[in-house]
Amino acid sequence: MSERPNLAYKVLTAAELAALESDRFAGSPADARDGFVHLSTAAQLEGTLAAHFTGQRDLWLAAVDVAAAGPALRWEPSRGGALFPHLHAPLTLNEIVAYGPLEREADGAIRLPVAG
Repeated sequence: MSERPNLAYKVLTAAELAALESDRFAGSPADARDGFVHLSTAAQLEGTLAAHFTGQRDLWLAAVDVAAAGPALRWEPSRGGALFPHLHAPLTLNEIVAYGPLEREADGAIRLPVAG
Protein backbone atom coordinates (compact mmCIF):
# COMPACT_ATOMS: atom_id res chain seq x y z
CA MET A 1 0.00 0.00 0.00
CA SER A 2 1.75 3.16 -1.12
CA GLU A 3 -0.72 5.66 0.30
CA ARG A 4 -2.13 5.14 3.76
CA PRO A 5 -5.85 5.72 4.27
CA ASN A 6 -7.30 8.34 6.61
CA LEU A 7 -9.55 5.77 8.27
CA ALA A 8 -8.94 2.39 9.85
CA TYR A 9 -11.60 0.05 11.22
CA LYS A 10 -12.10 -1.98 14.37
CA VAL A 11 -14.49 -4.93 14.44
CA LEU A 12 -16.20 -5.09 17.83
CA THR A 13 -18.52 -7.44 19.67
CA ALA A 14 -21.51 -5.91 21.45
CA ALA A 15 -19.67 -6.08 24.81
CA GLU A 16 -16.61 -4.40 23.29
CA LEU A 17 -18.81 -1.68 21.82
CA ALA A 18 -20.28 -1.05 25.27
CA ALA A 19 -16.75 -0.55 26.62
CA LEU A 20 -15.94 1.85 23.80
CA GLU A 21 -19.16 3.79 24.39
CA SER A 22 -18.04 4.32 27.97
CA ASP A 23 -15.12 6.17 26.25
CA ARG A 24 -12.30 3.67 26.56
CA PHE A 25 -11.73 0.29 24.96
CA ALA A 26 -8.50 -1.40 26.05
CA GLY A 27 -8.91 -4.17 23.48
CA SER A 28 -10.16 -7.67 22.87
CA PRO A 29 -8.44 -10.74 24.33
CA ALA A 30 -6.42 -10.99 21.09
CA ASP A 31 -5.46 -7.32 21.40
CA ALA A 32 -4.35 -7.86 25.02
CA ARG A 33 -2.32 -10.91 23.98
CA ASP A 34 -0.52 -9.01 21.22
CA GLY A 35 -0.07 -5.72 23.11
CA PHE A 36 -2.03 -3.44 20.76
CA VAL A 37 -5.52 -2.87 19.35
CA HIS A 38 -5.79 -4.57 15.96
CA LEU A 39 -7.28 -2.39 13.22
CA SER A 40 -7.80 -2.97 9.51
CA THR A 41 -8.07 -0.82 6.43
CA ALA A 42 -11.28 -1.04 4.41
CA ALA A 43 -9.46 -3.30 1.94
CA GLN A 44 -8.32 -5.62 4.76
CA LEU A 45 -11.70 -6.01 6.48
CA GLU A 46 -12.93 -9.05 4.52
CA GLY A 47 -9.76 -10.96 5.41
CA THR A 48 -10.00 -9.91 9.06
CA LEU A 49 -13.63 -11.06 9.27
CA ALA A 50 -12.80 -14.39 7.61
CA ALA A 51 -9.75 -15.00 9.82
CA HIS A 52 -11.16 -13.96 13.19
CA PHE A 53 -14.96 -13.54 13.17
CA THR A 54 -16.44 -16.36 11.07
CA GLY A 55 -19.89 -17.30 12.29
CA GLN A 56 -20.10 -14.51 14.86
CA ARG A 57 -23.20 -12.35 14.96
CA ASP A 58 -23.97 -8.97 16.51
CA LEU A 59 -20.71 -7.42 15.34
CA TRP A 60 -20.08 -3.71 15.08
CA LEU A 61 -17.67 -1.67 13.00
CA ALA A 62 -15.96 1.50 14.23
CA ALA A 63 -14.21 3.93 11.87
CA VAL A 64 -11.03 5.28 13.44
CA ASP A 65 -9.50 8.61 12.39
CA VAL A 66 -5.86 7.69 11.76
CA ALA A 67 -4.63 11.27 12.35
CA ALA A 68 -6.53 11.56 15.65
CA ALA A 69 -4.88 8.37 16.88
CA GLY A 70 -1.51 10.11 16.51
CA PRO A 71 1.82 8.35 16.99
CA ALA A 72 0.18 5.50 18.96
CA LEU A 73 -1.07 4.17 15.60
CA ARG A 74 1.71 2.31 13.81
CA TRP A 75 1.66 0.54 10.45
CA GLU A 76 3.21 -2.87 11.06
CA PRO A 77 3.59 -6.07 9.04
CA SER A 78 0.99 -8.73 9.77
CA ARG A 79 -0.99 -11.26 7.72
CA GLY A 80 0.98 -12.06 4.60
CA GLY A 81 3.45 -9.25 5.31
CA ALA A 82 0.83 -6.55 4.61
CA LEU A 83 1.02 -3.40 6.71
CA PHE A 84 -1.84 -3.20 9.21
CA PRO A 85 -2.75 -0.30 11.47
CA HIS A 86 -2.07 -1.21 15.10
CA LEU A 87 -3.04 1.11 17.94
CA HIS A 88 -0.56 0.94 20.82
CA ALA A 89 -2.97 2.65 23.23
CA PRO A 90 -6.59 2.19 24.28
CA LEU A 91 -9.17 3.20 21.68
CA THR A 92 -11.32 6.13 22.79
CA LEU A 93 -14.34 7.90 21.37
CA ASN A 94 -12.04 10.82 20.45
CA GLU A 95 -10.59 8.72 17.63
CA ILE A 96 -13.93 7.37 16.36
CA VAL A 97 -15.63 9.25 13.52
CA ALA A 98 -18.52 6.80 13.07
CA TYR A 99 -19.70 3.36 14.11
CA GLY A 100 -22.59 1.06 13.45
CA PRO A 101 -23.64 -2.55 13.13
CA LEU A 102 -21.65 -4.66 10.71
CA GLU A 103 -23.93 -4.91 7.69
CA ARG A 104 -23.52 -5.86 4.07
CA GLU A 105 -24.75 -4.33 0.86
CA ALA A 106 -26.94 -6.37 -1.53
CA ASP A 107 -23.77 -7.43 -3.40
CA GLY A 108 -22.15 -8.71 -0.18
CA ALA A 109 -19.75 -5.79 0.28
CA ILE A 110 -19.25 -4.51 3.81
CA ARG A 111 -21.25 -1.35 4.50
CA LEU A 112 -18.76 1.03 6.13
CA PRO A 113 -20.07 3.31 8.87
CA VAL A 114 -20.43 6.98 7.94
CA ALA A 115 -20.66 10.03 10.19
CA GLY A 116 -23.70 12.21 10.18
